Amino acid sequence: MKVPREQLSEMVERVLVRQGVPADHARIQATLFIGAQMRGTASHGLLRLRRVVERLKAGLQVAGEIGSQEWTARSFLSVDGRRGLGPVVARAALDAVMPRARETGIAIAAIRNAGHLGAIAYYADYVARQGLTVIALTISEALVHPFGGRKAMIGTNPIAIGVPATPEPLVLDMATSLVSMGKIHDYANRGAPLPADWALDAEGNPTTDAAAAKEGAITPFGGAKGYALGLAFEVLVASLAQSAIGTDVKGTLDSEHPSNKGDLFIVIAPPHAEAAKALVTDYLAAIRSSPPADPARPVLIPGDRAHAARDKSKAEGVTLDDGLWDDLKKLDTET
Repeated sequence: MKVPREQLSEMVERVLVRQGVPADHARIQATLFIGAQMRGTASHGLLRLRRVVERLKAGLQVAGEIGSQEWTARSFLSVDGRRGLGPVVARAALDAVMPRARETGIAIAAIRNAGHLGAIAYYADYVARQGLTVIALTISEALVHPFGGRKAMIGTNPIAIGVPATPEPLVLDMATSLVSMGKIHDYANRGAPLPADWALDAEGNPTTDAAAAKEGAITPFGGAKGYALGLAFEVLVASLAQSAIGTDVKGTLDSEHPSNKGDLFIVIAPPHAEAAKALVTDYLAAIRSSPPADPARPVLIPGDRAHAARDKSKAEGVTLDDGLWDDLKKLDTET
């Protein structure tokens, strides 16, 4: 079914405000959820609202908290999120870091003790639209098995890169796992079977059962290379953010533990911003116009499908499955 974006925004914000979340903070969190849903990333969309409400009720997230910020060096901002909502803490950190990057050329925010960020494409897009380049990294619970292993030891550890361009910034958002655990949960909620190479069960055996995969491990993308990147990102983020690491990370998928993962944002001010933007814009246009292998399928840039899905959602309404819509309406009456 399709639901107007404005109706969803009002519903999500209403649910969060009833839990004590300030209206402007609720709007940020709603924007993350609905934006992911509109771009076709249901795994990071509205199915996560109930979990946030549960965590607020349990005191695992603190409504109204933006975190404490300390400049430990001229261009390094250390943030204790103090259990605030991940998007709220991250936005506050970026709003502090971006002016410093314009002054010094580069500035970094390292965040600990904050809730799940959601789809990190949002942050890459947010920064790039303000004329800055950003590399965003975050880690998760140990959900991915090492290459050649059978036990989850590493996070899904996505990376997002945002670079200014016209008409849309270049935004790359990808996990170092073959898929996100959010996607596994989405398949489990719909009772859909997984592709054969996505995951292992709790005993370390390949499985197509999404419910069994939730208790097992996800495959790293690209074999040894994806495993190596995921491991490197985990070490980089945890060491700079002073967060938990590996199997000690908790709290982005449950309603039982404080979130203790780390986030890292590297914001760069191009020295020749307009020339750099023009260079990237022309290059992306050349790639899009290059000869496709299949004439019916033009060459795309990372983010093109998401932008098309977003525009369709704006025009036609946001696509939700019936079960999720029923749960959202129930949540709206419960809170």
